[in-house]
Parts: sequence; C-alpha cells; structure tokens
Amino acid sequence: MAEQAEELQGIQRVAGDLGITPRTLRFYEDRGLIEPRRVGTTRIYTRREIGRMQLILRGKRLGFSLKEIQRFLDLYDADPQHVEQMRALAERARERADELEHQLEAIQQTIAELHQIEREAMERVRAAEA
Repeated sequence: MAEQAEELQGIQRVAGDLGITPRTLRFYEDRGLIEPRRVGTTRIYTRREIGRMQLILRGKRLGFSLKEIQRFLDLYDADPQHVEQMRALAERARERADELEHQLEAIQQTIAELHQIEREAMERVRAAEA
C-alpha cells in the first residue's frame, strides 16, 4: 500500500518534476492524451501518466504533432510488445529527420546567400568611400 501511495503525485509536483506548468498538464488532459485520477477535485498522477507525459514532451521537442503523438500512445496501449509502436515511431522518426535535413540544407543555403550579399554590400561601401 505504501508503494502505491508513493507512485501517486499531485499536479504541482508532476509539473515541477517535468519542468512544465500545471496548465500544460491540464492542456494534455483536455486533449485526452493523459487521464489523471481524481480524488474529489484533485488530480492525481500515476507513474503511467507521468511516463505518457514524458513521451508527449519528447514528441513535441522532436516536432511531432499532437495527432502523431496520440497515435504513438494508442499503439503503445494496444500492443503489449510495443512492436507496432516502435515500427511506426521508427518510420516517422526517419521522415522527421529527412524533413529536418532538408530544412538544414535550406538554412545553410540561405546563410551562404546572406554572407554573399553582405560581402557585395561591403564591397560597394568600400568602393563608394574610396
């Protein structure tokens, strides 16, 4: 019983541990991604809900949409071996990495163009001052 009690945490503690606000937790609850238990009006988070929040936050950091995160979480719940979740996650991670690599190439090209513009502009300034 004491072990179960230690697994249950309130919204303030969970938010603090995750480095987010209680409002963020309520947002994901409203979207149906987590389902904390209720004791009266108090939200109580289990280890499962905290783990789901960690996955959600990681997914957001990696640029996945809430819809994609929901699919990963649904697969996690439906497949005890997590094979389908891992397969879907690997595929989407590869797609996301490809997207970011294309963005990186575009950013690097833009930076190179900006440096070229800067050089040309400074050459004109020096020519005008000479």
